[in-house]
Amino acid sequence: ALTYGTDKILHAAIEYYGFIALVGGLYLASGGILVGLEGRAGPASNTILLCVGAVLANLVGTTGASVLLIRPFMKSNDGRLRPLHVVFFIIIVSNCGGVLTPIGDPPLYLGYLKGVPFFWVPMAMWSSWLIVVLPLLAIFFVYDMGVLRRDRATSAALAAALEPAAVLPSITLGGRPVSFVLMGLVVAAVFIDPALQRMWHVHLPVGPTVQIVLALVALRVARRDIMEANEFSWEAVKEVGLLFAGIFLTMMPALAYLSANGKALGLTSPSAFYWATGALSAVLDNAPTYLNFVQLAVTPAEVDRASIAELLSTPAGQRTLEAISAGAVFFGALTYIGNGPNFMVRSIAIRAGVEMPSFFGYAARAMLILGPVLVLHWAVRVW
Repeated sequence: ALTYGTDKILHAAIEYYGFIALVGGLYLASGGILVGLEGRAGPASNTILLCVGAVLANLVGTTGASVLLIRPFMKSNDGRLRPLHVVFFIIIVSNCGGVLTPIGDPPLYLGYLKGVPFFWVPMAMWSSWLIVVLPLLAIFFVYDMGVLRRDRATSAALAAALEPAAVLPSITLGGRPVSFVLMGLVVAAVFIDPALQRMWHVHLPVGPTVQIVLALVALRVARRDIMEANEFSWEAVKEVGLLFAGIFLTMMPALAYLSANGKALGLTSPSAFYWATGALSAVLDNAPTYLNFVQLAVTPAEVDRASIAELLSTPAGQRTLEAISAGAVFFGALTYIGNGPNFMVRSIAIRAGVEMPSFFGYAARAMLILGPVLVLHWAVRVW
């Protein structure tokens, strides 16, 4: 028998293990795959690329899409890249775009491991994806058009290569075929634990372990020239691993208090769950925050397949889980620590010479861009 504190630490460690296996596994596996963009980017092509990334995030995770596309995105905008370009990339590709599948974002993946049906997520969240991602793409296009006008004023040669109606630059893929296969297997491994729990009631982190092994194999067989072209470094994943290990542990008292006193805080409506989940997802981390608010929604039962099924058996329960899912994924874009890929993209951009905003500088910019869209989503979908 474990003490309360030991038991909570063990649960946090298991959740962290699943989180870092997915985020780190996709980062390592993608190191052997090179996405190249031929030609210079402009507002239209950049917007299309971000839209592609927002769709791809649901197939290979926000981490996979971010790592595959951030370097080509920066290189194709060489000479005109602003830090705010990367901020938009983090908001759209590293966060909001991944709300359509449990593979897309770490909190939804943890929910899937706890029993949220895989296909409930796209059926429930597709309208939220449209309400949030499409306005963000429109805001980005307007911003990038402003950058283009300033470029025209300073460099006629650069402006001539950046027509706003330019099509998406041609895409090339590099890497051994086995690297693509292993990347797909890392993604497919998310189905292992739910299958084991459903068929044999096995509750061990088998899937995350498989993901780590596959990622290390992918790293071993990757072409060295592709790794160099990707400027692959262990530093980004090490920073994320160490930072979020601290976050998962130090947020335990706050989440324990919330679990014990959540009902007294008036969390009885989808709107309350949306804003409360979002607020903590931004300043702590959206993955464990998501699970904690799901626990509040199913209290006094434990979060498992049966309690999730009971929650989803009523329209009110479905709206509550949809609000928690949206709050965790979308608000995770508001800070560097709200979601694992955010800090990873920041590290990659800094190593590429981009002067990224400080923690609070990023949060202020993200709030100005995303804040009105979050209110719009609440008014249209949650309220």
